Order: sequence, then structure tokens, then C-alpha cells
Amino acid sequence: MAASNSVPEPDPATADLVAMIGTFVARHYKEYEQAAGGQGLTAAQARVLDLLSHEPMPMRRIAQQVNCEPSNITGLVDRLEARGLVERRPDPADRRVKLAAPTDEGVRMARGVRGNLSFACGAVAGLTETEQEVLRGLLRKMLGGDTAD
Repeated sequence: MAASNSVPEPDPATADLVAMIGTFVARHYKEYEQAAGGQGLTAAQARVLDLLSHEPMPMRRIAQQVNCEPSNITGLVDRLEARGLVERRPDPADRRVKLAAPTDEGVRMARGVRGNLSFACGAVAGLTETEQEVLRGLLRKMLGGDTAD
């Protein structure tokens, strides 16, 4: 009989929490897709625009942030650029590197998507300041202890 690499079944409380997290994420993702579609974007395009609306970045860094291959990001940025939502510009720190940066219209569309995310934003806003801090700390711990804001 071959050795099994399966994870032991979680206790009922853990299973319940994991299921609730999954439900929350699924509802948020569905709303995100709808909000992106309302702006004429795919969820992936909206995610890239959202990242770039905070700061221009090279393709490789975008790929790391969204956990996909740089070649996929190039295609996404190409499509966003064709629509006038993103532009490529030289990195002032290294002119050999090109940064993707949102245009004013790209920033407006990213804000439009964020402005239509009532489920998750409302759920978090409904927590007290103390509850938000506790949740932030728990999520950081679950994500591996990252404490950067």
C-alpha cells in the first residue's frame, strides 16, 4: 500500500471557519467580477489597474503581485494600453526597464470598480475599530506573519 500524503480531516470548528472564509471570498470575487464588468473590464484587468493605480510597476512585479506568468501580464497590459487605460514609460531609476502606469481614465476605472464593492467593504466597515484590528492581526498571522501595511 502506497503512503498517503493527505492532510488529516480538520476538526469541525476549523472546517466551519474554512468554509465561511471560502464563502466570503467567493462572494467578494463574484462582486469583484460584476464590478469589473460594469466598467467593461475582466476581473484580471481590473486587478492590474487597481495595482497600477497605487503605483506604476514593471511587468515582472505585477506578475508577482497577481501570482501569474509575466507573459500573461504582457497581454493584459497590451489590451489595457490599446483601450487607453495604461501606458508604458521608462523607469526613472533604470531606463532599460519599462513601467506600466495607468492613464487618468485607467485610474478613474479602477476607482469605479472599488466603488462598487459593497459586500466586503460593508462587512469590514461594520466591524468596530477593535474588531478590525483583531481581524487584521489574525489575517496577517494566517498569511504567514506579514506585518507590513
